[in-house]
Amino acid sequence: MTSPPQDTRPPVTDSGWFWAGLFSLMAVVGMAAIGGKFEIRQRQIEGRYLGRQQAAVERQRRAAGLPEIDLAETARDRGEVAPARIVPLWTLVSLAAAATVGSFVMLARERRRGASRGQTVPGDPLPEQFSR
Repeated sequence: MTSPPQDTRPPVTDSGWFWAGLFSLMAVVGMAAIGGKFEIRQRQIEGRYLGRQQAAVERQRRAAGLPEIDLAETARDRGEVAPARIVPLWTLVSLAAAATVGSFVMLARERRRGASRGQTVPGDPLPEQFSR
């Protein structure tokens, strides 16, 4: 009586692709969890950026000898100046999702290639039957 063939491949957790996929998947989950807070915080950061940008323009005007403009009087609503985020969350989520998909595809490819070659550890020399 013969026993069923043993899977001699190393555990999936030994692969770097597994960990890259797992960490990038956790990044996607984390960004989905903080989506609302990110929007509020990003709006504040971008508002400060736009304010500093306007102040720099005013400093250049003064240095050039042009008449001063009161920044408080010319202030506009943030929604009017930048209705959309400069760095929207979907760009970060899509980057992490692409890394997740790519990592798991490479993991599957690595596992499939190792199984077809009969290798026990990725990177080991080829078994005798394939070395000719």
